[in-house]
Amino acid sequence: MQVPVRNIRNQQCKRKIRSDIILIGVISFLIVCGLVIIASAGIARSMLIYEEPYYFFTHQLMYGFLPGIVVWFGFQGIDYHRWKKLSFPLILLAIFLLAIVLFPGIGISLKGAQRWINLGGMSFQPTELCKLALIIYLSAWLSSHQGNNESLKGFLGFIFILGVIGFLIMLQPDMGTMGITAIIACSIYFLSGARIFYFFVLGVLGSIALWILILIAPYRMERITVFLNPSTGTQDQSYQINQALIAIGSGGVTGLGLGHGRQKFHYLPEPVGDSIFAIVGEETGLIGASFLVILFFILAWRGFVISSKAPDCFGRLLAVGITTWFVFQALINISAISGIIPLTGIPLPFISYGGSALIFAMAGTGILVNISKQLVEKKR
Repeated sequence: MQVPVRNIRNQQCKRKIRSDIILIGVISFLIVCGLVIIASAGIARSMLIYEEPYYFFTHQLMYGFLPGIVVWFGFQGIDYHRWKKLSFPLILLAIFLLAIVLFPGIGISLKGAQRWINLGGMSFQPTELCKLALIIYLSAWLSSHQGNNESLKGFLGFIFILGVIGFLIMLQPDMGTMGITAIIACSIYFLSGARIFYFFVLGVLGSIALWILILIAPYRMERITVFLNPSTGTQDQSYQINQALIAIGSGGVTGLGLGHGRQKFHYLPEPVGDSIFAIVGEETGLIGASFLVILFFILAWRGFVISSKAPDCFGRLLAVGITTWFVFQALINISAISGIIPLTGIPLPFISYGGSALIFAMAGTGILVNISKQLVEKKR
């Protein structure tokens, strides 16, 4: 008696139809923690600039969280396979926005960097869209050309797209984001089956590019010098990391209490931005900071599990790219503000202030949740 093919497939595997509850819970915790910390960390700066204590909190709530929630649930309901068809228009849009942000009158210049576009009174950072668009594009391209990923042609194509985006990002300039973008791209390229030799070549090319960038902008070498020997730097050069370490150290095990931190009162630069983890350490102590780190570890665990069980190559690459984005960006931010690596200026995902960053982060996790709905698990 012949067994129907469909029955055989049903015996070999079963398809999940529920979302990853652990992943959704972790993302929800991170978003809520971000809003709470911004409300506390931004009080002094809000009063100084806007004469109201909770400007940063309300702005993040209205222009980050609320539209982000809509995007998050919306993207959870969109079959992730549809993004494959939109990958090329998305990467073209991202490159276009990265280019026009450099034009005077369109891009907003702040502290020597031109990274924002003003849209109807709201600032928008094209690099946040670029990260997601690059993940989708590389996942679609590499999954469609699996036989060519080990070839020189595939490697040159990968170098070209990464080079174009990297060049535009460095014109802003934003070396930290460029580093994160390169890590994301390389993680997707590695999982697609690229030859190890190509990563050796990428390492050599990256080292040469880094050296050239340091020669062009000496302040980058000053950051490295101050990191290696803080006593050799001027007060301005070592100020942020010193204040961050004071904040983390003064928090002790249990912290000074939420809202009772002192470094946010005009001592620590960017208390709601890339320095926000120092405020977490000061006000919630080792316990609160460790809890935040554990949340990112759980995010990594669930993201890589989803990638390993995705039903196709596109889903696997997409999941690993999105997971790498959040986990490595968090790792670099926390390491930098803790004095483990030189300062980079990279924000902490879901926690640091920034409406466009939160919206695109929630968009990425929405796609990840949708992949989790379609996992294929083999029966034992």
